[in-house]
Amino acid sequence: MSLRSVCVFCGSRPGRHPAHADAARATGEMLARRGWRLVYGAGDVGLMGAVAAAATMAGAETLGVIPIHLMGRERASRDRRRLVVTEDMHERKKVMFMNSDAVVVLPGGAGSLDEFFEVLTWAQIGLHRKPILLLDVDGYWQPLVALLDHVIAEGFADASLKGHFRAVPDVAALEAALAEALG
Repeated sequence: MSLRSVCVFCGSRPGRHPAHADAARATGEMLARRGWRLVYGAGDVGLMGAVAAAATMAGAETLGVIPIHLMGRERASRDRRRLVVTEDMHERKKVMFMNSDAVVVLPGGAGSLDEFFEVLTWAQIGLHRKPILLLDVDGYWQPLVALLDHVIAEGFADASLKGHFRAVPDVAALEAALAEALG
């Protein structure tokens, strides 16, 4: 059986609430405990750095993917053996997605939203069936879920859109959902 890999999209900033960094670290530790590889944006900053540091410290394999223009800004991963440098952000997302069996989105900003919507759109149009999970720490993603409900109510998407992702409240629920999806 091949190594299972989980793509984690998340903020390159820590955010205001310590619970977000705590959840990022717990996610990294959980991935290691389950023997799953972390595929991430290769930065050593924000939640991205927290999840990667925790996964690495706990013994997880990692694959970092970073576009060349962010090498200095996001302080690319110190583990250069498992680092892919891409030409641009679009290629970064594609490489991360193609090297994963599931997608997890932790709290983050515009970049995390972009990543979520791209993989959600790909699922909606039938390009993949990989699980997409939002780690809804302290209800962080509830405004997004409400927006998607609004999009559906206004007739711009079918109700089936919500079947392509799942919001989970904590790392324990995330672990259970990933275990079910990845076998």
